[in-house]
Amino acid sequence: MTFTSWVKAEDAPQETRLKATRARLFLLLGAVLAAIAIAVGLWWWLIASHYVSTDDAYVDVSSAQVTPLTTGRVAEVRVHDSQWVNKGDVLVVIDPADAELALAQAQAAYGMTLRKVRTYFASDAARRADYERTKLDYDRRAKISATGAVSGEELWSVKAAYLAAAAALQASEALTQGTGVENHPEVLAAKAQLDTAKLNLERTVIRAPVSGIVAERSVQVGQMAAAGHPVMTVVPIDQVYVDANFKEDQLAHVHAGQPVTLTSDLYGSSFEFHGRVAGLGGGTGAAFAVIPAQNATGNWIKVVQRVPVRIALDRDELAAHPLRVGLSMRAVIDISN
Repeated sequence: MTFTSWVKAEDAPQETRLKATRARLFLLLGAVLAAIAIAVGLWWWLIASHYVSTDDAYVDVSSAQVTPLTTGRVAEVRVHDSQWVNKGDVLVVIDPADAELALAQAQAAYGMTLRKVRTYFASDAARRADYERTKLDYDRRAKISATGAVSGEELWSVKAAYLAAAAALQASEALTQGTGVENHPEVLAAKAQLDTAKLNLERTVIRAPVSGIVAERSVQVGQMAAAGHPVMTVVPIDQVYVDANFKEDQLAHVHAGQPVTLTSDLYGSSFEFHGRVAGLGGGTGAAFAVIPAQNATGNWIKVVQRVPVRIALDRDELAAHPLRVGLSMRAVIDISN
């Protein structure tokens, strides 16, 4: 046997052992990969498939714009940006001088109208008495006219007075028929003017429509406040909610009432908010954009759309961990319910 043949004979068992070891390693690797695939599949089937999540979610709220309902010079501004106010707190006071004058005029007009209407009813009584007197006189003379005791000219004169009294009574009653002094149309109109003047005076004091934090204050003392132009915003942070923008392919099993777990960058993962799906938006964000997409123009690329999902938050958790409008959130919806 040559040296080369002896070396090959010695290497043969070692090569066989290496192949067997390699085969066992590949078999072990395949088993590990299969186990991982099974574990991932089970995890997806039992856990992950029951949830959908997104980090395209933001805190929002229905803010209350504070808008004067009357025009005038601003006499006081009692709040500043970032200040907490309670519902009904005074925010701005408009100089009430003009409104007070208008109220005085309306009160005077109301009093004059009351007196005028009372004269209508007094006139009714006088007209009725006159009518009764002339009617009685006419009836008496008409009975004796056949005897010749009353001339035709005299009878005609009495009848004319009677008819005139009847017409005057009818005209007077037209002003009062079916009404009293307090519910007479002229009195009601004057009362409406008086109530309007009182309301305009009350509106010179602008109060907080809701409890919350003052934002976007744009009014200063001495400035002319115009009716219908906002002067500030009150943000009711205890009523905030989350709008989470989920992809359209995540929404097949999402519906109102499902539980949601949320985390905020403000507090980190150390605190979880809990809420419920309040509802899904009526359309995608692109559909309601200022310039919506025009996919019929010829050039079209499919883009996965997102639909806003409104999430109501737990009020007790909000009280303990307040959020601010615009903060980013991560939302996970349990779609197994």
